[in-house]
Order: sequence, then structure tokens, then C-alpha cells
Amino acid sequence: MTKPLRSENFSLFHDNLDDYTREIIVEKFYEDGIETVEDYVIKEDKIEFFLNGKRFLSVMSIAQHQDAHLVGFLLSEAVISNFSDIESIIVSEDGLKVEVIANVSDEGYANLFREKTLTSGCCIGVTGNAEKVFDCAFINTDYKVHAKDILSNMKLFNNSSKLFDNTGCVHKAELVLEDGTIFIAEDIGRHNAIDKVIGLASINKKEVKRSVLYATGRLSMEMVVKCVMHKIPIVVSKAAVTFQGIKSANEHGVTLVGFARGNKMNVYTHSGRINV
Repeated sequence: MTKPLRSENFSLFHDNLDDYTREIIVEKFYEDGIETVEDYVIKEDKIEFFLNGKRFLSVMSIAQHQDAHLVGFLLSEAVISNFSDIESIIVSEDGLKVEVIANVSDEGYANLFREKTLTSGCCIGVTGNAEKVFDCAFINTDYKVHAKDILSNMKLFNNSSKLFDNTGCVHKAELVLEDGTIFIAEDIGRHNAIDKVIGLASINKKEVKRSVLYATGRLSMEMVVKCVMHKIPIVVSKAAVTFQGIKSANEHGVTLVGFARGNKMNVYTHSGRINV
């Protein structure tokens, strides 16, 4: 093994490989020795969101698909009803600021600054801005998919990306539309990744009401809320679900699928949308 590099030398970072990772020197400790290796870590940034000239939110996120992130967040929070409400969207040259001019819902905008429920996730960490819309919403659709297609897509979805291979530190979300269109986004936060794919679909003027959302993280209530707000009928994860996630999915018409791995999966609610 190589001579260990002491911690005080950790400032000797290498140039970044791309915009989202940094190369570092790390000491690997074993039972019988120490090894000095090069490794990669994710680079998160504080992204500032501006709406109609006012900064209303700062998010720790990956500086990728920032415009889609903001669009998806505004849609999820019922601040705007669709992408046509947006007059302009500008990402700063350094990628750390996104400015949107839009026709907004006064109630939705006001609710952004009211008390929220802390989520069981990370990054944005709040939910419930669109409680009135959510409370009365129910997804009623005849859209169905085959179990083998879900499992086949999940195997492809679980293939590691370059970003995950380098860092092991990102969540991924994917929207698979009925016409075969696919949108994929990654972020340090599972909520952010979902907002990004929803925003990408909206920017590309694609309807998501007949689609399947694949996610890498656990499916808790706030993840279901996002699906209900956009009327996405089926959400699938390789991870676990929570009781409140199941309860919300059942009440609001979401087909909730967890532990989708290999040739099996658990379907917790509204299983009639999945053919075998």
C-alpha cells in the first residue's frame, strides 16, 4: 500500500472532471493498513429561484436542468397551472440563478410563504402548498401497463449513470410516457429529481397523465403528492414505501409500486392498472 496522505493535504484537489463532480484525494482505511486513492464526490450548489423579480427560494441541488427544476416545482406547488403560464425563463451564465416571469396563482404564490409540513426527504424539504387541490384530487384513468414492461424498464432504469458511478450520491427519476418518450433527471434530492423530470416534460409540451414515474428513493407521502398534482397514475421504485404513502396513494388513485427488483415487485394500491 502507498504511504498515507495526511488529512492536512486534502486541500490538494484536482481539477473537476465535469460541472457536477470534484476529484479528491481520500484515505481508505483497512484493518491492516491505509491506502491513498483518487475518488470523486458530487458538487452541490445553492441555486437561487426568482419569480417575477423576487427571490423566493434557494435550493441545494446539482446545477443541471435548473430551468426544468423550477418549472416542475412551480407546477407541483400549484403556483402555475401549466407551462403556458410562463412568459420567460432565464438561467444565469454561472448556472446558479434561475429567473422566471410568469402569470401565477395569487393563492399558490402566497402559500409558498405559509407554514409547511417538513417532509421525510431532503433539499427542498416542504410539502402541502397545494393542499386544497390535493385533498379533492383523484386520478381516474383507464391507462394500464404490463407487469413485464414495468420490470423490464426498471432494470434499464437501475443501470448506473456516469454521475452515480463516480459519486454514488445521486437520486434518479424517469418519466416513461405512453408514446415511448422518456425524460430522465438526477439530483442529490429525490424530490428535486422528480420536479426536474416533470419540468422537462412540461417544457417539451408533453402530457404526463398517461405515464409511469420511476424513482430510486422511498415512496413517502410527499412523493405521492407530486404524482397526484400532475395526475401521474403509476409510480414505481426499487425502494420501500411508507404507510402514509400507501394511504395517500389509495385515497387519490395512484398505483404505488415498491421493491421493484429483478422479476418481482410489490403493488400496494390500485393494482388494476397493471396487467399480468
